[in-house]
Amino acid sequence: MAKGKRTYVWLYSEETGNLCYVTNIQKKNFGQGEKLTLRKYNKVTRKHEVLKMKEIKKG
Repeated sequence: MAKGKRTYVWLYSEETGNLCYVTNIQKKNFGQGEKLTLRKYNKVTRKHEVLKMKEIKKG
């Protein structure tokens, strides 16, 4: 089977360390070691925060 072009990632909060969102990204848009950062709403702290990418391990 062919490998998919997309990979699933967690978006976690820098402030609290909580895992907030799951999304998928295209591998070709990110170079080696490059991480996605988004500013999204965190339900726990009830404010907008910078969220960083953490890859999901498929087992």
